[in-house]
Amino acid sequence: MTDLPAKHKTYRLLGLFRSEIYTSDPANVEYILKSNFDNYGKGWYNYNILMDLLGDGIFAVDGEKWRQQRKISSHEFSTRMLRDFSSVIFQKGAAKLAYKLSEIATSNQTIEIQDVFMKLALDSIFQVAFGTALDNMCESSEEGKSFGDALDNSSALTLFRFVDVFWRIKKFLNVGSEALLRKNTKIVDDFVYKWREKTFYHVQEKISQEVEQVTGMKKITNISEFASSLSEDVLEKMQYLHAAITETLRIYPAVPVDGKMCFSDDTLPDGFSVRKGTFVAYQPYAMGRMKTLWGDDAEQFKPERWLDENGIFQQESPFKFTAFQAGPRICLGKEFAYRQMKILSAVLLGCFVFKMSDENRIVTYRTMINLHMDRGSGVSETLSVFLSISITGV
Repeated sequence: MTDLPAKHKTYRLLGLFRSEIYTSDPANVEYILKSNFDNYGKGWYNYNILMDLLGDGIFAVDGEKWRQQRKISSHEFSTRMLRDFSSVIFQKGAAKLAYKLSEIATSNQTIEIQDVFMKLALDSIFQVAFGTALDNMCESSEEGKSFGDALDNSSALTLFRFVDVFWRIKKFLNVGSEALLRKNTKIVDDFVYKWREKTFYHVQEKISQEVEQVTGMKKITNISEFASSLSEDVLEKMQYLHAAITETLRIYPAVPVDGKMCFSDDTLPDGFSVRKGTFVAYQPYAMGRMKTLWGDDAEQFKPERWLDENGIFQQESPFKFTAFQAGPRICLGKEFAYRQMKILSAVLLGCFVFKMSDENRIVTYRTMINLHMDRGSGVSETLSVFLSISITGV
C-alpha cells in the first residue's frame, strides 16, 4: 500500500476492462476533491458495487441524490441540540467502558480493544440516530452482536467485489462470496429497519496529565461524574489530546483508499492525463506515511507535529491530511467523531494505563472498506489512579 506511492506520487495501473490511477499528490487530491469536483464522483462502477450494502445512501450516490442528502445531513450535524445530546451519549458510553475495563484490569485479563471501541462507536451512533440503546459493547443483545458481525462481514465482502471480476455472475447464481454478502446484508437491513421503526506510554502519560490539568481532577473518584464534566469548553482546551487523535488518524485513516470515477477526459495538475471512465483514487494511508509530505519522521507517531510553540493545535490542509476527505464531500461527522474520541480518551486515559499484551506481535489488516486490524489489537490494561477506587464505589 506504500511501496509504489513512495516511488511515484501518481501512477497508472492497466487492467483488462479499465485503467486505474492512484495519487498521493496533495495538488491532485485538491483538484479531484474540490477544484474539479463535478468531474469526479462515485459513478456507476462504484455505485453498482456498493449499492447492496449502502443502497442510495450519501456514501454511494452522486448528483441531486447526494446534494439533497448532504443538505439535510449538514443541517442536522450543525444543530446545537445534536451536539449537546451526542456529548451526553459519548460521556455515558465512555464511563460504561471504563467500568467494564476496571473489571477486566482487576482480574488481570486482556481484551481486544479494537473490537470494544468499534462496538462502542456503533452503540453511540444508534443511540444518537434512533434514540435506542443497542448495548453491543456489553454483548447483552445477541441480535446486536449478530448485526455488528454482519456489518463487518458485509464491508469485507463488498470490498472484495473490486478485485473479483466474476462477482456479478456469482450474485446472479447466489453462490460463494455473493451468497455470503446477501446473507449478511439481509441481517444488516433487517436490523436497521427494525430499529428505525422502533499507543505509546509517554503519549498516554501526557494525555493523562493534560486531562488532569484541564479538569482540575487529580483523582477520579466517580467515573460517571467525571465523564459528565467533559463539556465542550473543557474538551476544547485538550490540545495535546486533539493532536494525538489527529496523529493516529494520519497514520491509520479509517478509509485507506478512496476512489472516484472520471466523468470526462481531464488532466491532473501534475500533468497526468485521465480518460473518461478511468478509476481515480487518492490514498490517505500512503499519504500519511510519505516523507515528502511529513518529513523524515513521517512513520513516527509524533503528536507534537500538530502543535505550535505554544502547544496550540495547528490544522493541516485537508488535501494533505485526508482522513476526513475534503472539498464538498468532506465528512459531516468530523466534529462528531472528534468529540466522541476525545471524551472516550479522556475518561479511559484518566483511569488506566494501556499496554500491548504481546509487544512482539506483528499487526496485520483485515481487507475491508474501512481499516481494521486483523484479530484485534491484543491490548491489556493496568490500573493507575483507579487503584484508589473500590469496585463498589465505581
